[in-house]
Amino acid sequence: MVDIKKITTEKRNENTKNIDLLKTIDMLKLINKEDKKVALAIEKSLDQIALVVDQITEVFENGGRLVYLGAGTSGRIGVLDASECPPTFGVPESMVVGLIAGGDYALRHAVENIEDSREDAVKDLEAINFNENDILVGIAASGRTPYVLEGLKYANNLGARTSCITTSEDSPVAKKAKFPIEVITGPEVLTGSTRMKSGTAQKMVANMLTTTAMIKIGKVYENLMVDVQMTNQKLVSRAENIVMEVTDVDKETAKQYLKKYETVKLAIFAIMTGIEDHKELERILDENKGNIRKSIKNLESGKVNGGLNS
Repeated sequence: MVDIKKITTEKRNENTKNIDLLKTIDMLKLINKEDKKVALAIEKSLDQIALVVDQITEVFENGGRLVYLGAGTSGRIGVLDASECPPTFGVPESMVVGLIAGGDYALRHAVENIEDSREDAVKDLEAINFNENDILVGIAASGRTPYVLEGLKYANNLGARTSCITTSEDSPVAKKAKFPIEVITGPEVLTGSTRMKSGTAQKMVANMLTTTAMIKIGKVYENLMVDVQMTNQKLVSRAENIVMEVTDVDKETAKQYLKKYETVKLAIFAIMTGIEDHKELERILDENKGNIRKSIKNLESGKVNGGLNS
């Protein structure tokens, strides 16, 4: 049996013991007051998060993958973050992978007992051919989920980089991960309901990990998503606005360049440099790992062949 009294997220919150007696608005104020503590808890862990971002960035630059592993709410958060990366940053679905104990069925249904299955963690990682070039981030609010612990052990044995996101102090997963992230959010509003502050913290940290790593590998120019995929009308409009914002061209010109070059990044780079050849634009960007700023700088310094539109 698990001694849940030793788990931070299982402790009772003294501030909410009488929440069931409150008026609706006062319940909400109390929940909101507790939620405000999440960002402050993350602030204390920024140094840990920065280390993991740098590890993820190196993995991406070397062709590896970020793999999230979790059960229940924690697993769903990993799957959510992974699924949002392709449309946001124009990366393949295989680059960020979310694994949840119990598989896709567990995304919509409670399969609570599956988190105790150590064997499934290994099977799930083997199924995607997880290897030493990847990084595994185990997500576990309690910090002791067997599914996550076994996954971290397997990844460590392969020589892969490992991290975790946990909201419990002095946890087994933090000891198992090479680069732990510990965001201590304290007792939940409802005792043990880690879909609340813990889940919010995990989501915020996952956002930080992928967003910052994607910025570092050139998926963002200024604060604009220049690799956004134009998969619906809203995203087509966003793409047009990004091109207009960066280059100061009008809407019709932006549309023409997007039609010709098919991606926001190539359209922007073509306008900024005056280079029209599609393959040449791709070559220069590829040499600079897709980074527009670096590509422009190296063109100006003569480090790569090409021309700039003066």
